[in-house]
Amino acid sequence: MLAFDFRAHGESSGDRITFGYTEGRDVLAALNYLRKSAPGERIGVIGTSMGGAAFLLASPRPRVDAAILEQVYPSIDLAMDHRMTRYLGSLGHALSPVLLSWVGKETGLQAKQLRPISHIGRVNAPLFLIGGTHDRYTPPQESLAMYAAASEPKQLWLVPGAGHVDLQQFAGDEYRRRILDFFSHTLRITGSRPATANSSHTK
Repeated sequence: MLAFDFRAHGESSGDRITFGYTEGRDVLAALNYLRKSAPGERIGVIGTSMGGAAFLLASPRPRVDAAILEQVYPSIDLAMDHRMTRYLGSLGHALSPVLLSWVGKETGLQAKQLRPISHIGRVNAPLFLIGGTHDRYTPPQESLAMYAAASEPKQLWLVPGAGHVDLQQFAGDEYRRRILDFFSHTLRITGSRPATANSSHTK
């Protein structure tokens, strides 16, 4: 298993985040490291929130054998609007375009470059999407939209009562059972143990 910090997170250097865009390079670097360290092994990815967005926005498309994406925002404009209205109500909704414009100037990115939902259909590996029924940052209807845009084979689990939280801690044994079952079916090779890459996450 490989767990890592994205640039400008944890122990990694960097002065700004880009909501998954340049972090996609970190995903590709982690996968390349795994392939060199464990040649021939099948690889599964777990990406939570921005970690999942980084996986979807990475270019070229990451080559993996299975992917679990949790609470991934479909587009940056919706993600910012949810967060602003969460704390400022209707005023936040009015101010979110201003914040989005400022973020664009700071990062050099346009909103159309930060649309994971536009990329999820290109994932050509078994996909397990997970969200929370009480998630106010990535509401369940957005998880449903991501699921609709994804290609088969795919599955969706909306965790009852979960917000934008650590789903492993929230759902406990049920989370572990579902995750292990998914990877067991998608990664197992007789006589071999699967390798997994665990993308960092932000809230």
